[in-house]
Amino acid sequence: MAESISSLSCEYLPFFVRGATGTEQVEIAFTTPGVEPAPGDWKAAEWKPGSAGERGATAQILFGLGGTTSRPEGTWQAWVRVTAPPQLPVLPAGLIDVI
Repeated sequence: MAESISSLSCEYLPFFVRGATGTEQVEIAFTTPGVEPAPGDWKAAEWKPGSAGERGATAQILFGLGGTTSRPEGTWQAWVRVTAPPQLPVLPAGLIDVI
């Protein structure tokens, strides 16, 4: 089931990342479902304060008009990329319905 956000909203969208410490560089992209992100799709994200724990941490991005990124109405695939040398995981993070 997809998360929903109004096309009129500007709010943080959270994505839990298993194994993250909350200190790595993190980026988020939104694509058409079934399409992998291109280099220009990635936007700088941040770690939600106080979210890091034994299991991982929550990345977030300000989504919507006036935010870090926005998308028109429709369904979008979210992706999270964590720079943790030597690893660079690119993780599908679910669907977002912009309504």
